[in-house]
Amino acid sequence: MNQHDRLLGSLQAALRQNLGRWGLSPAASLTLLNLSENTVFIAGDGAHRLVLRVHRHGYHHPEEIAAELAWIAALRKAQVLETPAPVPATDGQLVLTLRLGDADRSVVAFEHVPGRSPEPQEDLTGWFVRLGTVTARLHAHSRLWGRPDDFARKRWTVETMLGPRGHWGDWRRACGLSAAGEALLDRAATAIRTALARYGTAPDRFGLIHGDLRLANLLVDGNRLSVIDFDDCGFGWFLYDFAAAVSFFEDTPAVPALTEAWVAGYRRLAPLSAEDLGVLPALILLRRMLLLAWVASHPEAPTAQAMGQAYTEGALALADRFLTLR
Repeated sequence: MNQHDRLLGSLQAALRQNLGRWGLSPAASLTLLNLSENTVFIAGDGAHRLVLRVHRHGYHHPEEIAAELAWIAALRKAQVLETPAPVPATDGQLVLTLRLGDADRSVVAFEHVPGRSPEPQEDLTGWFVRLGTVTARLHAHSRLWGRPDDFARKRWTVETMLGPRGHWGDWRRACGLSAAGEALLDRAATAIRTALARYGTAPDRFGLIHGDLRLANLLVDGNRLSVIDFDDCGFGWFLYDFAAAVSFFEDTPAVPALTEAWVAGYRRLAPLSAEDLGVLPALILLRRMLLLAWVASHPEAPTAQAMGQAYTEGALALADRFLTLR
């Protein structure tokens, strides 16, 4: 058993010892649901089912997690979108601490909702129209919501995404990246920085966003569309939420049509100018380069393992096209 498997086993054992804190039986089923930024389990005790998110050590402080949950509560209260409710422990706490060796892990429980995540190979046009409208509602709420005084979330800027100490690591460590490839992406990063500096961070363009509206964080069930996982919500460009929506397939032929669908859905509720649309390619490439950093810094995640050098090569092609068309 390798170190990663031992850690996963320790997490599961520690969670099982604490199931009673959410009113679950120690004999409840506990199954790994997802391993990405965090480790997510589903716990079942008859009809009582919860999704338990164990946070990565050192990424978010408990205050940041509490801020995420505060926004979710506000969105649910205002009926902005469908998203699972955080579930408090029996003592009323929403953010619990799980002791694991010499490190503490924050844990949050959510209600379990049915559905599946759409796949890139599907016809996503209709869902992207819906997602555009949902995102416009989300952004409208963000602009008007009176955040708590102690609200604390990360800022998603070019520096915090592409800098050597970025939130998700350093894109320069991408799998199979050559010196020539690094030079190309470095030129692209400069061009992204220039484009976004020109676009600016006025309140109508930059604010509290979901930050990770990729397909894996959408659940569809019949005609129902739910948004999950606000773990990366923070302050960034509003239109970055579209760039995140095409994560891991940013360079495929489907993206132009999905862009049109998302824009059409968004415009049902809010305007988008030519300048807004003009910045989308820079944000899409920014997201792709951020994901290069994520893949390099999360080798234990199945999604990262599936990417490999091909994802790096796709990023180089996307960067070359971006620089050529500027």
